Amino acid sequence: MFERRAVRSATVTAALAVLLAVALVGSLAFGAEVLPVAKVVDAVLHDRPGPVSTIVRDLRMPRSLLAAIVGAGLALAGAGVQTLVRNPLADPYLLGVSSGASVGATAVITTGVLGALGTWALFTGALLGALAAGALVGAIAVAQGGITPIRLILTGTVLGSAFSATASYLVFRSGDPAAAQSVLFWLLGSLSGAQWDRVAVPAVTVALLLVLLGAFSGWLDALTAGPDTAAALGVPVTAARAALFTVCAVAVGVLVAVSGAVGFVGLVVPHLARLLVGSRHRVLLPVTALGGALFLLVVDVTARIAVRPTEMPLSVVTGLIGAPVFLIL
Repeated sequence: MFERRAVRSATVTAALAVLLAVALVGSLAFGAEVLPVAKVVDAVLHDRPGPVSTIVRDLRMPRSLLAAIVGAGLALAGAGVQTLVRNPLADPYLLGVSSGASVGATAVITTGVLGALGTWALFTGALLGALAAGALVGAIAVAQGGITPIRLILTGTVLGSAFSATASYLVFRSGDPAAAQSVLFWLLGSLSGAQWDRVAVPAVTVALLLVLLGAFSGWLDALTAGPDTAAALGVPVTAARAALFTVCAVAVGVLVAVSGAVGFVGLVVPHLARLLVGSRHRVLLPVTALGGALFLLVVDVTARIAVRPTEMPLSVVTGLIGAPVFLIL
């Protein structure tokens, strides 16, 4: 039985890796202008000057890579948060981090704060807002007696509503329709501003998230069984919960800062992964990461081509796909 599960897990992981590689190459062909796959492959392999090379290498490659990275990170964070609060309906945004990021991003768009940072202003504002929100949620939970599932759920939900109200107030005060439209588009998620210099930070963040969660996969399995069982197995429950909360909150903050709040990825993908390979985190985490990367890459391509030459926000597409999939699950 164990060997059969191991073979199944390896097969699923390999299949997802192949599909992701194919999807990455295919995504470079789609956008406002559809390019022949042969020209795309040639542009990837040979850096020849010309419009096709510019489109593929400078515009679509960083965007596709960022979509895969963000998808993998949100899926991993979703799996971590679901384990942390022991709730299958939890997603990465339950921690209130995305709402804090929305305050920072909205402040940058509507007031021009951090304008001296240029193109990094929006990322910096969103990241600072996300980290501040995560720190506040964690501090309140600790002050109430420690990080527990119910405290995180209640604190994150309440503060998330407060942060969302603050962002709405900033939009209302600005009185600028263009700013309101920019805020709405950011809140629904977009990778349209992807550039090569925006890839490194989220890539390192997601890699560290995968390594840390994988290194303590045994603890995560124990936490899934409940705090009493975990403690009996020698897991320092309080410290493990605090570490898991911190790691997931920071990762979500970085990802939301580069992509906006993309819904459903962290909710749906971990469930699909559990159906495929079971709930043991050692095999669940790689499948979750690959599945999240593939899912958001497909979503991004759909957002690009559905209403060409414009594009839809990512959360519109993830909602249309994710809601029926989750209901079926």
